[in-house]
Amino acid sequence: MRRRILQSTLLVVMITALVLGGPLAFTTWKLVEDITRAELTSALERIVARVDDDQIVDQADRAAISLAVPVGGRLTIQVPGRPSEMLGADVGAEAVTETLPFGSGGSLTLAEPLSTMRAQQIQVTVIVLLLVLLSVGVGAFVATVTARRLAHPLSDVADRAARLGAGDFRPAPHRYGVPEVDRVSDVLDASASALAELVQRERALVGDVSHQLRSRLTALQLRLDELSTHPDPSARREALAALEQTERLTQVLDDLLEAARLARAAGAEPVDLRAGLRSVADEWRPTLRSAGRQLKLRVPDGLMARVTPARLREAVGALVENAMRHGAGPVTLSARARDDLLIIEVTDSGQGIPEELVPHVFDRGVSVNSSTGLGLALARALVEADGGRLELSRARPPLFTIFLPVARAEDVVGPPRPAGTPR
Repeated sequence: MRRRILQSTLLVVMITALVLGGPLAFTTWKLVEDITRAELTSALERIVARVDDDQIVDQADRAAISLAVPVGGRLTIQVPGRPSEMLGADVGAEAVTETLPFGSGGSLTLAEPLSTMRAQQIQVTVIVLLLVLLSVGVGAFVATVTARRLAHPLSDVADRAARLGAGDFRPAPHRYGVPEVDRVSDVLDASASALAELVQRERALVGDVSHQLRSRLTALQLRLDELSTHPDPSARREALAALEQTERLTQVLDDLLEAARLARAAGAEPVDLRAGLRSVADEWRPTLRSAGRQLKLRVPDGLMARVTPARLREAVGALVENAMRHGAGPVTLSARARDDLLIIEVTDSGQGIPEELVPHVFDRGVSVNSSTGLGLALARALVEADGGRLELSRARPPLFTIFLPVARAEDVVGPPRPAGTPR
């Protein structure tokens, strides 16, 4: 995109330079010649003012007339019936000449070397061409700045759309001062919020439906167990057949839920937590710094988790944002290993979560202040989609803990990617 904008702008600048520069150089070349001839004519007019008739020619002050002759030029005085008289240096075979009549049939011819005029023409034309090149350079600079100003926001918007497709639903508050691009960013933010709510409702619906189906299937199995002890052989046989179908239905439900979980985690891959969490910290540090707070990162090397990078970035970012909005003091983002799990902790020094909200902190619509109450619920859904868990380990001061599966050795092929890196 940047290259196309730059090429098109430079093409316009080059065409303009050629269309204007060529005629301008030619016009300048002719202008120097006209000015030279005009100067010769003006000098002749000053000489004629002194030599105004044939009688004064012999009495004219040759020294005064010589002063009017240009340096390196030659003046030829021609009077009828008298030999031509020349003043000044020899101008050679190629010269610029101008003639002016005077008196009764007399004439004055003033000549100047052609090389003098050519040198001036070349000098002025070179200046004009340098100005044209300067204009091309300025145009190239403006094209580069314009291309960067347009291409960088578009690249950011494209990356934002890619992250949105990968499951990163956080809004991007940065705007670029380009109305059209800012409008696209606003639409992407609105779409991200709508998709976040849609995904959360979908996952909540799946969870509610699976819970209700399991409860009803369990109750049905209990009733069929009772019927299987009925003294009537026919009733007992039908009850056992129905019980077998119920068990199969339960297995089908489990398989469907497992397939849905695996489909959600299809993008999971080995991720270096140190690099991934550092990118999240770098993203949020300026915002916290502007609020007079710090973000501390404590992550050792060698922690490899099997997660979806965009989901991890979204979930951890939601926890950091929650600490920024509702907490106080420095925000600490740390990670460590424990048995076959990797643990990510986000904490701050704020007052924490009220006791009555602790059991519902991950419920949709539950918030301490006037926020939407979707951030923590969505963060838990994203972590669980990759087979992890998000828990509130401590209410005061708040401590949120993410438990992630460790990447298997056979999954690590080549260097690991940090979280949030585009594929």
